[in-house]
Amino acid sequence: MSINIVVPEVGESVVDARIARWLKKEGDAVAAGEPLVELETDKIDVEVPAPRAGVLERIAHRDGDDVKIGEIIGTMTETKSTAGPTGPTGPQGPTSPSGSTAPKGPPASAGPQASPGPGGPQVGPEGPQGSKRPAAATPSARKLAREQNVQLGDVKSDGPRVTRMDVAKAAAPPPPSADARPASPPPNAAPARAQAPAPAPVSEPRSEERVRMSKRRATIARRLVEAQQTAAMLTTFNEVDMSSIMALRARHKETFKTKYGVGLGVASFFVKAAVVALKEFPRLNAEIQGDEMVLKHYYDIGVAVGAAEGLVVPVLRNADRMAFAEIEQGIRAFATKAGDGTLTLDDLRGGTFSITNGGVFGSLMSTPILNPPQVGILGLHAVKDRPVAVDGQIQVRPMMYVALTYDHRLVDGAEAVRFLVRVKELVEDPGVLLIEG
Repeated sequence: MSINIVVPEVGESVVDARIARWLKKEGDAVAAGEPLVELETDKIDVEVPAPRAGVLERIAHRDGDDVKIGEIIGTMTETKSTAGPTGPTGPQGPTSPSGSTAPKGPPASAGPQASPGPGGPQVGPEGPQGSKRPAAATPSARKLAREQNVQLGDVKSDGPRVTRMDVAKAAAPPPPSADARPASPPPNAAPARAQAPAPAPVSEPRSEERVRMSKRRATIARRLVEAQQTAAMLTTFNEVDMSSIMALRARHKETFKTKYGVGLGVASFFVKAAVVALKEFPRLNAEIQGDEMVLKHYYDIGVAVGAAEGLVVPVLRNADRMAFAEIEQGIRAFATKAGDGTLTLDDLRGGTFSITNGGVFGSLMSTPILNPPQVGILGLHAVKDRPVAVDGQIQVRPMMYVALTYDHRLVDGAEAVRFLVRVKELVEDPGVLLIEG
């Protein structure tokens, strides 16, 4: 019986996908549930498994093709039983392509055969005859392995599946040994005279590379342009004295990590402060639909996380009900899932307000772009010691610039400035968060 292989529904907001890679070739035997093809969407990468055991009969769309949800991308023929990748076998053994039964007898051998152990033939991690077994891996791990020319069978993983981080570690060059270090010149050697490099000829060919954008990167590019064309974005800035938070973290970081298994970062303080400020300035927790504004009385805070394919914004649901430890655990889980490509659509769906922290990459100041349909996003930056005036005295304090980008169609400038000042007040006096929260 012939079975169609279709692009599955992966979320109501996803309407198309791109075929990243077929994992099987036409004529290959597959087991029920075995991955057939990897798909890229603008949010996540997914694998399409075989619905039944059988043989992949036809591939209708090749690697790199864009396809729609529900579109047929191939067909397979169902078989009642498959003995392995070489196809079904009958009671008389495997058959040749012409249908005749292969003669019985000992298989030909190019050399001496190893004798089986007490429990029968021994198959090690590399499979029979030293061949590598296919490793269970996430789609993003397979993609990186192809790009870096890494064999998944050689990658070590602590979990049940090889992740993108495992492949990145395997692809990283080994540190140089002591013997490989350049020898120092003799103490009496005269310094070599530096020679200016010869100018390159003007007609020398220049190297270029043309790489197709992934579905996620293309969607990010489109949405950022749409945000700038459809929203009246404006950014206001302030600076926050982080002394109180840094002192609080220093006092409690060891106890916090021992009890909850995660470090006490600065992001959880800003999530808490943002929720309190959003309750006081509700239009920053809204969206525009036609000529109406939808004020939301729940607080789903998106936290931007860097991933290999681009920035993603997973959402902390009901952040107003979360403790500091729950926020830190949630952010850590999102970072891990973004790294190994296991974020789901539920992780990314919705969100009423966003926070992005460019400070983890060293950014001192930036103007974040809105994440539509949201009308506000808070940008955090690096904490730097700077001289500031405190009670008429110059003191060195750990300071952070913060930025609020907002949609001026819905949020007035005074409202945005007061919101950011309120966040500043709460972060500079974190004890108030325990009361207000």
